[in-house]
Amino acid sequence: MRDVLDQLMGWWRAGETVGVGTVVATFRSAPRPAGASMLVGPGGEAVGSVSGGCVEGAVYELSESVVGDGTPVLQRYGVSDDDAFAVGLTCGGILDVFVEPVSQTTFPELGAVADDVEAGRPVAVATVIEHPDPAWLGRRLVVRPEGAEGADGAPTGSLGSPRADAAVTDDARGLLAAGRTETLGYGPDGERRGEGMRVFVSAFAPRPRMLVFGAIDFAAAVAHVGTFLGYRVTVCDARPVFATNTRFPAADEVVVEWPHKYLAAEVEAGRTDGRTVVCVLTHDPKFDVPVLEVALRMPEVAYVGAMGSRRTHDDRLERLREAGVTDAELARFSSPIGLDLGARTPEETAVSIAAEIVALQWGGGGERLQHRDGPIHHHAEAALADADAEDSRV
Repeated sequence: MRDVLDQLMGWWRAGETVGVGTVVATFRSAPRPAGASMLVGPGGEAVGSVSGGCVEGAVYELSESVVGDGTPVLQRYGVSDDDAFAVGLTCGGILDVFVEPVSQTTFPELGAVADDVEAGRPVAVATVIEHPDPAWLGRRLVVRPEGAEGADGAPTGSLGSPRADAAVTDDARGLLAAGRTETLGYGPDGERRGEGMRVFVSAFAPRPRMLVFGAIDFAAAVAHVGTFLGYRVTVCDARPVFATNTRFPAADEVVVEWPHKYLAAEVEAGRTDGRTVVCVLTHDPKFDVPVLEVALRMPEVAYVGAMGSRRTHDDRLERLREAGVTDAELARFSSPIGLDLGARTPEETAVSIAAEIVALQWGGGGERLQHRDGPIHHHAEAALADADAEDSRV
C-alpha cells in the first residue's frame, strides 16, 4: 500500500470511502508481490495495481460492490489456468486479493499509520482477511516495536479478542523487524495450532540501507540504482574533496569519514540490519581491507561486495586472512562485485551490482530466463506446495 498511500490519505482526510484491493498472497508466477494495492476512488478513479493489468478490471468491479455494501471480500484469481485466462491473468499465477472499504470510520488509525510511514518509523497493520465469523473480517491491529507507544508498547485497534491480539502482535513485531509482509494462519481465537483465521500483516519498515564506500564515478551510478531499488543510500569516503553532495545527488547522505570507522559506528548504534547491503568500490587496500574486516564480521548483513580485478581480489583475500578474517566470514564476500553482464560503463556496472543483490535476495541464479524451466518468480516457489491446499478455502 505504500505506493498508493498519498492518494488514499487525500480521500481519507476528505471523509470519503475508498475501495482498496490488496494482494495478500501469491502463488506460482503472480506478477505483483503481497502488499501491492489498487484504489477505487469516490469518483471511480483507479489508482495503483494488483497484477500489472491482468485482473484490474475484476478487482475494480469488486471494489465498487464492496464500497456499496460495506462488506470486505477475499477473492482468489487464477485458481486454474482457464479461470486465470478468463479474468486476464494470462501468466497462470494465483492471487489472493482482499478488497475492503476504507474510510475514517472503518480505519480510524490510518492517519497515525501514514504519519509513521512518512517519518520512517516502523509500523505494521494486521488485518483479518478470513474468519468463520464474518463480523471479524476487516478488523485491524496496528503494531509498532515494543515501547514505541509508551511504557507497555500496546498496539491500537483489535482483531476481536485479547488472545488473538496477543498472538498477532508477537508475530507482527517479528515480521516488522525483518521487513516482511506476510499472511499468517491461526485458529478462530488466535490459537497457534489451528486454522480458520487468516491475518494479513503489512509491514511498513524503514527503507533498507545501502552503504557505498568510495566516492568514485562508479559510486554515483550505484547510488542512483540503489535509490531506484528503494534503498536509503549512504556514500562514505575519507576524502572531503571527493565526498560531496554535488557529486552524489542520488544519495540520501554523503559522509566524510574513514569507511571502517563509520561502518563500525553504524553497526554499534544498531543502524544496520539483515537487509543492509555494503558495496566497497575504492579498490585501495588502505580503505578496502579495514572496512571489509568490519563488514564481513557484521552480525547481520544481506550483501558485502567489493570492486576490483581478480589480482586485486586475491591480494585482498590474503590481507583479510592475515587480519584474522575466517573462511566462513569470507564466504559472505562477493568479489569481484556484480554479475557477468559484460558491463563497461559505471551505469552498466551499477546494473550488474544491483542484479547480483537482487539475485541473492530472492535466490536467483542470474542466468537468462529463456534457459530456465519452472516458475519465474523465485519467492513464489516456496509457497507452491501450499497453493492446492489453499484453493478449497476461499
